[in-house]
Amino acid sequence: MIKKSSLLFLCFGIYYTLFSQAVFKEIPEYPFINMSLNKLSFPNDTNAFKPLFNKMDALIFQGKGNINIIHFGGSHIQADIFSNQMRKNLLTFHPGIVAGRGVIFPYSAAATNNPYNYKTTFRGKWIPTRNIHREILNSLGMTGIAISSSDSSAEISIKIRNNDNEPFYDFSRIRVIGHSDSNSIEPILKIDSIFYLNSIFDSTTSSYLFNLNTYTDSLTLCFQSNDTLHNPFTLSAIILENDFPGITYSSVGVNGASVPSYLKCVNFERDLNLIKPDLIIFSIGINDAAGDNFDPNQFKNNYTQLIHRIKNVSPDCAILFTTNNDSYKRSRRKYYVNKNGLISQKAFFELAQQHNAAVWDFFSIMGGLKSMAEWEKAGLATRDKIHFKAEGYKLMGDLLYNAFITEYLKHLSKQN
Repeated sequence: MIKKSSLLFLCFGIYYTLFSQAVFKEIPEYPFINMSLNKLSFPNDTNAFKPLFNKMDALIFQGKGNINIIHFGGSHIQADIFSNQMRKNLLTFHPGIVAGRGVIFPYSAAATNNPYNYKTTFRGKWIPTRNIHREILNSLGMTGIAISSSDSSAEISIKIRNNDNEPFYDFSRIRVIGHSDSNSIEPILKIDSIFYLNSIFDSTTSSYLFNLNTYTDSLTLCFQSNDTLHNPFTLSAIILENDFPGITYSSVGVNGASVPSYLKCVNFERDLNLIKPDLIIFSIGINDAAGDNFDPNQFKNNYTQLIHRIKNVSPDCAILFTTNNDSYKRSRRKYYVNKNGLISQKAFFELAQQHNAAVWDFFSIMGGLKSMAEWEKAGLATRDKIHFKAEGYKLMGDLLYNAFITEYLKHLSKQN
């Protein structure tokens, strides 16, 4: 057991030292970034984060328990650079914090960009459904995306990219969320040419659970038909788990998604119940505020509906909003600053007050209105003045991590 006295606090200066490791991530100096604002803001109080921080105490000082975090968003999160940087930082905060990779999706089979930290390949023809579509052809779940295939040769393969000096995400349990008409098709797991036919099907969650007798970093899913019609199988998520205590950080993003996009997902709560998150990070909003007719009241109403659905599953879940980044609109080959960034910023703080949540005000941290042009000049943002380059997203992940850990260390100091 590790004693809290082993922590060396330096009055919340630039660094804390924990077992000779720098707890904070070093942030390069940029004149447009306001480091004094890099913190979590609580319009009410921090009470909603106490259950989460208490779980972190048990994990760090007793080596017990699991913490489940889900980060929702649009294209910023589907790419999983920003969220993966946050994930890696949390898992290297203290020796022994591991746990599973959590929720993943084979985006490449849906003909869209896949996170780099795991590779997906596929065989057969797959038809995608996304929560951004006007007409939803298949019922969607927590991920906001699904793929369907009736191809007898259909396969999905996943390979975790376990790299040196980074956390490993080996898993011993695989849960496949999906369905077919009358359960006429079931997924078959293949690992190293060995078939695992006997999954445990749970009709309540429409999921298939595979328990392995060893740990692995890759899998292939085949699909076995139980009738001659070969109805399509619809896959909406894969959850990778293990038996280690630690932090599971899942990122869920769909390019172009807004808050109403996730409200279309009729199986959202059903899937979320498999995770029961301790912390939800919301990075949804850049698409909501992209148009000329952005209505902050409707924006807040939509978020309130989504939060109620989450609280129905996990009442003690902490909620953290990240404000929209500064962005520009394009019209007739010219770019114009999107002043909705200021309006949405105010809405996020009002939401946090209403739902006893926290806000990470990235809009102000990055420099406020018109700052996206500065990020682009510094090589951190793309030419569309909406998205970031890899280094920009990694910087965001380091900034958010530093703000989050600062708040956790304040919690620790109150315990002593």
